[in-house]
Amino acid sequence: MSKQKLELTWIGKEKRPKLEPRILLEDPEKSYHATHRVSDGDIFDNRLIFGDNLLALKALEQEFSGKVKCIYIDPPFNTQQAFEHYDDGYEHSIWLGLIRDRAESLRRLLSDDGTMFVHIDDNELGYLIALLDEVFGRANRVSVVTFKQGSATGHKAINPGVVSTTNFILIYAKNKSLWTPNRIFTARAERDKRYGQFIENYEEPFSRWRFVTLASAFAMNLGMPERGLKKTLGDLYEEQLSEFVMKNAERVVRLARPDYNAVSSEAREMIDRSKARSGEVLLLERESHSNMYFVNGERILFYSDKLKFIDGKYVAGEPLTSLWDDILSNNLHNEGGINFPKGKKPEGLIKRCLDLATKPGDIVLDSFAGSGTTGAVAHKMGRRWIMVELGEHCHSHVIPRLKKVIDGEDPAGVTAAMSWKGGGGFRYYRLAPSLIVNDRWGNPVINPEYNAAQLAEALAKLEGFAYAPSETHWWQHGHSSERDFIYVTTQNLSAEQLQALADEVGPERSLLVCCAAFRGVTATKAAERWPNLTLKKIPKMVLARCHWGRDDYSLNVINLPMAEIEKTEPAVTVDNSKKIKNKNAALANAGQGGLFGENE
Repeated sequence: MSKQKLELTWIGKEKRPKLEPRILLEDPEKSYHATHRVSDGDIFDNRLIFGDNLLALKALEQEFSGKVKCIYIDPPFNTQQAFEHYDDGYEHSIWLGLIRDRAESLRRLLSDDGTMFVHIDDNELGYLIALLDEVFGRANRVSVVTFKQGSATGHKAINPGVVSTTNFILIYAKNKSLWTPNRIFTARAERDKRYGQFIENYEEPFSRWRFVTLASAFAMNLGMPERGLKKTLGDLYEEQLSEFVMKNAERVVRLARPDYNAVSSEAREMIDRSKARSGEVLLLERESHSNMYFVNGERILFYSDKLKFIDGKYVAGEPLTSLWDDILSNNLHNEGGINFPKGKKPEGLIKRCLDLATKPGDIVLDSFAGSGTTGAVAHKMGRRWIMVELGEHCHSHVIPRLKKVIDGEDPAGVTAAMSWKGGGGFRYYRLAPSLIVNDRWGNPVINPEYNAAQLAEALAKLEGFAYAPSETHWWQHGHSSERDFIYVTTQNLSAEQLQALADEVGPERSLLVCCAAFRGVTATKAAERWPNLTLKKIPKMVLARCHWGRDDYSLNVINLPMAEIEKTEPAVTVDNSKKIKNKNAALANAGQGGLFGENE
């Protein structure tokens, strides 16, 4: 009996695209870098890729598989609404297939200790969790974070029922056993009012410390009577008291009774001694942990121990939880200096993800770039980044935003928290057109837009070779090892040319020869005669590998054509156009128009 597995199914799940691994072409006119170095850590090799994101991910796999430390994506939410810059209305099955294909490619790009963050709302949340559990493994699901992005105000609060104010961020590890997140703290919204005592003589030896209430210490500091102080200050009371606590955090304390059975034997002994010596402060010094102070059997906890350095300043912090309600979306329209309604995410949100999962120099990837927030934040944080965007806002929004970041002219977002002054740069790439196109007779041929170098790079990628033309050996266009190479040419090679090539390669090396045709010998004879050469004809060698000529895998249902209704009655008409097409194809196969011939 075959084992069944728990999985999410949908119409068309078994259909997977045969993606063409395109090469990337840099456009120097759209690439950009600072006019001078700002620091030794400036990063210039970031990548902005214009094109379909599924094809772009395939294009990145050979170079970046296992190298991306963090992925943040904010895919279309499938809300059945049409937005200005992209269409966000996919039929459920199509949407699931779209996300599955990308998730599998993204997982291949992640390093073994890498992290993926997926931002989503509640429309597809349940289905997406089941889908990602299948792709990453349920054991590698780290957390489902609730992100508060709005309040129950305005038009949302008019209708009865539950007002939606949250999105969700799904966090997955490539391999949870290797996952080592950074320890993150968030600023407390309010002062911890449990800390209500104050050491008035903190400078003296701890054994003689005297404790007063925080309220009396605050009043004394103001030179005002404690009675009626709240009424006197009114709304300013809590604000000024909080400032007083932050300035005197090492003096502000609270007493806590430790769990006697949960602490060390040394701590239990100190608790007993402290109870016996009423009013005296005792110290337990520890080598690997912070020291512990006791009075009257209770431990003294200092407000200063709660302070964490967050976004450039010390604030009262608490460990990061799965509820992110402290990242405000107000003034979001000012971030990046661009207008991207309903599509822009707060820079503080991206910073938190990168704080949790990365260190400076790590590679960050966003294949749904949108307004470019991920790249902007990663740049300011000293991370290397790759972004992919197909929409025209890649040029109207993303590039202008990144230029401001690089020039140090973007004051909003996380700029102040990171003390960002500008610097670095990025390279702009576009996906190359499809390698194989049909000629006017319908025959598959190499795209005439490809020059010799681009053809060599494309075939090297298709065959799994690293494209690296040698300056000394004309036949070395790439390599898969120190002794295995590839050579690409559109020539028809004769037996004499192949013999000369085999002699130069030598018996200790091997060479894949991709050529238009080879004359005077069959493939079987060639393998026997030149064992160090492997001969393949282009484009025949790659025709069955991929779906050629397809540039858009977004599968937007709005743009899908209606299916034609199949007629049941027998056809009696003759399609003359098909006769003409078949005749042209026959002429081409006979040598009248085909670019690549058969073996002679």
